[in-house]
Amino acid sequence: MKKLANKIAIVTGGTRGIGAAITRKLAAEGATVVFTYHNSVAKAQELAAEIKNKGGLAIPLVADSANKADLQKVIAYAAQEYGRVDILVNNAGIYIGKPFEDYTLQDYESTMDIHVRAVFMGSQEAVKYMPQGGRIISIGSNMAENAIGPQTTLYTMSKSALQGFTRGLARDLGPRKITVNLVQPGPTNTDMNPDGTERAELRKARIAIGEYGSPEDIANTVAFLAGEESRFITGSFITVDGGLNA
Repeated sequence: MKKLANKIAIVTGGTRGIGAAITRKLAAEGATVVFTYHNSVAKAQELAAEIKNKGGLAIPLVADSANKADLQKVIAYAAQEYGRVDILVNNAGIYIGKPFEDYTLQDYESTMDIHVRAVFMGSQEAVKYMPQGGRIISIGSNMAENAIGPQTTLYTMSKSALQGFTRGLARDLGPRKITVNLVQPGPTNTDMNPDGTERAELRKARIAIGEYGSPEDIANTVAFLAGEESRFITGSFITVDGGLNA
């Protein structure tokens, strides 16, 4: 039997890059995956069809992760349709890079709404329907512990907030055997941060392994944390960056 058979998972921002890889991996391991998208309707439908063709089940739902009502609808759908939410993956993210003095209040609010407020709201809603032994996994960044360059202040600040959230929520939900963990990717080859550029080559010089990670590297870590093997890991930060932070 697949290790996530009969599990119900929600993945926010599950259509592209790391999110799509997580959606594919959880479905391949047997979970029914409800994943959200914001604008990429065609990609969401293609991903759901791809997973169906491989014998899995993934349901795309449109949602703005910064909108509480949207998150509530997605989580309520999963709970009403399948009776519970076993796994929540808070993946949705954005990046706004600017010189510090050029950031606007809107930049701040947009970043914090997606990276912090949405994680808080989504987790709070999901635990209403989460049985004992559930899993909450958030996607942070290795930059929470190592600001690797300029124009990252806002992003780094928002991802650092997830560390405190993860610690506190692990304590709150520990008595219910619900684990709460944070996966911190380093440079990963996605359309948001592609390999093969001059910038990427400079970064790879600082990575111990000397190459970018793949979305599948992150997805494999998430799948491990979603399974029974990780039952004694909670309140932890797992950095998947090829040794950039070493």
